[in-house]
Amino acid sequence: MYRKKRLVLPFILPGLLGILMFYVIPFFWGIWYSVTDGSFQNSFVGFQNYLNVWQNPMFQLGLKNTMELSLICSPSLFLLAFVISVALNRLRPAGGFFRNSVLLPYLMPSSAVLIIWLLWFDYGGPVNRLITALGGTRVFWLQGAELRLPVILLFLWKNLGFCVVIFLAALQAIPESLYEYAILEGASFPRQAFSITLPLIVPSAFLVFILCWVNAFRIFKEVYFIGGAYPDEALYTLQNYMNNMYGKLNYQNVTTAAYSFAVIVFALFGLLFFLQQRAQRGLN
Repeated sequence: MYRKKRLVLPFILPGLLGILMFYVIPFFWGIWYSVTDGSFQNSFVGFQNYLNVWQNPMFQLGLKNTMELSLICSPSLFLLAFVISVALNRLRPAGGFFRNSVLLPYLMPSSAVLIIWLLWFDYGGPVNRLITALGGTRVFWLQGAELRLPVILLFLWKNLGFCVVIFLAALQAIPESLYEYAILEGASFPRQAFSITLPLIVPSAFLVFILCWVNAFRIFKEVYFIGGAYPDEALYTLQNYMNNMYGKLNYQNVTTAAYSFAVIVFALFGLLFFLQQRAQRGLN
């Protein structure tokens, strides 16, 4: 057994070295940066950088907007992916075209997606034309706080397909006999979805929920594409703050903000994992 493991080691060693060089070492080196003053001597200052960053109004604004957008985007993406995957699963095999098409936004280049979105939400674009046709007034969707709606819709449209595929893989493992029995008992479609489907796919649902949160925390890409490095205050995220600090070569603020956010993310995911374990024990 030991000999077999030794034979495998040369194959995994390059990957381990890459992880060590590009992830592990920079991670711990960044911690050192976050507790030094950034001078020539690189003196140790303890948690002073953390106090300065947390008192910075732009950091507070970025953290607030990031958490707000995450709280909007993550549950919306999860519920939308669940509903669509359940509907597509009931349509098989006729739903093959729709199951394949949901992945198209995920596979499209970001630049192409951006052009489509800018055209749709332009002042003279289809969205405003529809609003005026219904008797409303045009909206400057690409300016000010109104930019939040296009960014959220872009996030949902871009990330929906991957979550739907994971849900579909879990749904197809559920025995059809359970649904047949539920139909004989007169259970409605929503009743089947939340009484049969969801309890049986808790592990996959938890994975999708984690992916939704991870992608929501990376919403900076959508914000940056549409709003630039300095968007409206309603869309200024924590990643905007870190990106701008990096542009100013203020590595202490970048690393301090990054590790502060990492602590929040680890705490949130720890809570989600705890709730998932409790939910799974309750179902068993």
